[in-house]
Amino acid sequence: MLDKLGTTGLFGVVLLLVGIAVVAVRAPVVAAGITLSLAGLGLIAKGLVGNVMAMFGMA
Repeated sequence: MLDKLGTTGLFGVVLLLVGIAVVAVRAPVVAAGITLSLAGLGLIAKGLVGNVMAMFGMA
């Protein structure tokens, strides 16, 4: 997985986790909501990319 993300992607994941951790220190329920929202957004993006790749015959 790390080879597919690259340095920039890995840095983005680290920033995302640090940001959620900072929120979780003050408001754990809000951090849980942010985490679920980001997971949902990731699943939507994966579905869209999969459909586009299928249209071009790449999947």
